[in-house]
Amino acid sequence: MNSSGHKAQLAAVEPDLSGILLAHRAMVTDIGRLADLTTAIAQRRTPCTVKRARAINRYLELMCESIHHHHTMEDDVLWPIIESSAAGLVDLTELTDDHAALDPRLDALRAAAAAFARSGDTELARPLAAGLADLHRLLHAHIADEERELFPVIRRHVSVADWEAVETAARKTGRLSFDGPRVLAVATDTERATIAAGVPGPLMLLLRYLAARHARFDRAVFG
Repeated sequence: MNSSGHKAQLAAVEPDLSGILLAHRAMVTDIGRLADLTTAIAQRRTPCTVKRARAINRYLELMCESIHHHHTMEDDVLWPIIESSAAGLVDLTELTDDHAALDPRLDALRAAAAAFARSGDTELARPLAAGLADLHRLLHAHIADEERELFPVIRRHVSVADWEAVETAARKTGRLSFDGPRVLAVATDTERATIAAGVPGPLMLLLRYLAARHARFDRAVFG
């Protein structure tokens, strides 16, 4: 077998990590957008009505739920598979500690966003903006570490069937109406074409409908 044929065979038996890569990209992108928006509101560079403040609060609630769901799936489903498949090859302690550090930050952000939504007071956007900037830095570093240290191990040692079980568990308990449109939004044209080719037609139609509905929500928040 020539080298290109061998590489193609290897690719066919590796887990496809494109879904988690897109989920990571969507998280970092959206937290960055929210940090920039609330900073602009706090500095009075962007106007914010009470209605917009409530939309920001709802978006952030869903964002925090999505992040919590993502790292819970890693802790409860993915980590045991990695420990079983690649015992001794990777230390998950630091990544698990990062997850534990996320929860109090998410709780503080929810409280800050709720306070801002109740009053619409621009001053209350300041702690929210600061918390979002802190979360953006933490997530960016955590995801970079995870993709650099863990993904090669997953590709080499986790079976396709085990990886599909992780993705199935995540889909069953996730919120498609929020996460699906956000993933499509950060995907390239090539990645969107790959998604469309890999899912049943009815599901792709549903995703496109959800994306159109989500776009209205997105405009209410980000303008």
